[in-house]
Amino acid sequence: MGLDHSVRAADVDELVEPGEAPPAAAERLARLKAGATVEWDALSVGCDTLVVHQGEVLGKPGSEREAIEMVARLAGDEHTVYTGIAVANPDRIESAVESTRVWFRSLDPDECAQYVAMGESMDKAGAYGIQGFGAAIVERIEGDYFNVMGLPIQLLLVLFRRFGYRYAFGNVVKLKKTP
Repeated sequence: MGLDHSVRAADVDELVEPGEAPPAAAERLARLKAGATVEWDALSVGCDTLVVHQGEVLGKPGSEREAIEMVARLAGDEHTVYTGIAVANPDRIESAVESTRVWFRSLDPDECAQYVAMGESMDKAGAYGIQGFGAAIVERIEGDYFNVMGLPIQLLLVLFRRFGYRYAFGNVVKLKKTP
């Protein structure tokens, strides 16, 4: 988006609480991340993405073997991606959740292993990245492509407006108040 920004890791435990619905968990975690990195002179943006397949949350894989198993589970089936996004300043936090349905094409075990060997699985919920080689395993989506990447841009722009800012193609500018 061309915005001047800095990246700060938030020290947040990304576990879903027992009984917590995935959309609520994604939003809670995004709020924690945005709040943990807020500064006086800037807006802080926090996101958390959860992949849910047949009612189970698939987090980031802990090993290549686990990544291969995740991709194999998703192959030939659909799942839902939830991304919680939060924008914060020192006075408040605004947040929302985006959801997108994703269908993988059928894959044989060798294709699952070959995909994971490309190296983009380990830091991603569900062990895939739609913006990379994972584009070849996604058959279709229903919803926001950028949500599957982990940053629902249109929802981010809505949250910027709640703080009185708008996106100006490479900049975020303060909206003028009308009398």
